Amino acid sequence: MTAQPSTDTHDTSQVYIHREPSALRKAVPWIVTAVIVLALIYLGSVLVHSMQGRPPSFTIYTVKGGWIRFLLFLLAAAGVLSLTSLVGQRYGQRVTGRRIKYWEVLGDQLTHLFLILVVLVAIYPLFYVLLAAFDPKNSLFAFPDFSNPNILYRSGLLPRLSGLTWENFGKLFDGVTIPAWQIAVAVLGGVALGGLLVMVLMERARGDATGLERPRSWATRLLIAALVVLAIFITPAQFQGQGNESKFLLSVRNTLVVSGMTGLLAILLSTTAGYAMARLRFPGRFQTLLFFIFVQMFPVFLALVAIYTLLFTLGLTNSFTGLILAYSGGAIAFNTWIYKGYVESLPESLEEAALVDGATRWTAFTRVVLPLSGSMLVFIFLNQFIGTYAEFILANVLLTGVEKWTVGVMLRSFTSGQLSTKWGIFAAAATLGALPIVALFYGFQRYFVGGAVAGGVKE
Repeated sequence: MTAQPSTDTHDTSQVYIHREPSALRKAVPWIVTAVIVLALIYLGSVLVHSMQGRPPSFTIYTVKGGWIRFLLFLLAAAGVLSLTSLVGQRYGQRVTGRRIKYWEVLGDQLTHLFLILVVLVAIYPLFYVLLAAFDPKNSLFAFPDFSNPNILYRSGLLPRLSGLTWENFGKLFDGVTIPAWQIAVAVLGGVALGGLLVMVLMERARGDATGLERPRSWATRLLIAALVVLAIFITPAQFQGQGNESKFLLSVRNTLVVSGMTGLLAILLSTTAGYAMARLRFPGRFQTLLFFIFVQMFPVFLALVAIYTLLFTLGLTNSFTGLILAYSGGAIAFNTWIYKGYVESLPESLEEAALVDGATRWTAFTRVVLPLSGSMLVFIFLNQFIGTYAEFILANVLLTGVEKWTVGVMLRSFTSGQLSTKWGIFAAAATLGALPIVALFYGFQRYFVGGAVAGGVKE
């Protein structure tokens, strides 16, 4: 007689008991909210008391009780949003048939109001600089019109468009000799830049880049080719104007040369170092990576004396070579870490297959890894190019001749005089000097964002 297997089953699943949160846990969010609100009220009262009775500081136009009016405007805007949120909540419930919380709708509306104010505060200085570039009065406070009843014009927040001219931009081209072929190359670059901006706007409006990849790629290549040709063939002999402003385009050319060479050197150094750190195992590898992190803790200006002494000993002061070497040395640590993270995200089996087929480690790196690193190489180049283009401290220390100045040093010369500050020319030069960065960023923004993510996340 055979024993029958037991058919009894036991439920071994765990039984979870739902416990209501304690009264203290329920009260904690409300306590924190109350503390924050009370702190804001206290800070607001301190601000009100500090502003009362204080004489106005130096300003072109003072609105009496302006901060009170601004607070009343915010309260009025919040009240309007409260009503519109109520209407939207009731209408949304009627249309969708589901319950919509009023406080969620109101929170979204107030968040949008806050973001709009933040955007306006961030954009207005750029708008003001752009307007100052067209103002011939060459003053930092150029726009007040006290006879105008509109407070925006009376306070100088907005200018009269009829008084704006191209005079400041004309001074940047004073005494500049540009051959016809260079003008043609510049026009091609401008057309490419305009095409890039149009395609970016079309992509944002449509939500996708279908059909725009090839023309965008060709426009970017045309823009880069135009910048390279102009940077190589423009010479200091073409700039014979009297003031520093007449040599501004030469400083743009100098900056393009320095930034471009620094970006290429950053690719060469960081890709080889990053690949070695990711794939090779050698004594001191971990210590070297820690040293790279340690180096990033200190700002560049702490090494100014050492860099200047080293370049002076090598005879490289007041030269593009010394400046490029100084920039490239500072780019190794960060870019090496970024490229190391990207290489580690690639399947190592690809390189192992190449090694089995007889390839050397260098061949596997150049034939397998580099072709897969296009977006990362663009990111490293742009990251270094933009950082170098905007750098001022090292260039100001190492470069002494006006014909060697970069954009940052040239812009500083327009505002260094106590009684001869050229704000209009400064604004015009800053506007023109920003165009190459804007063009390159919008031309390669997907590589820039994708490279930053790929270098920081290991799949």
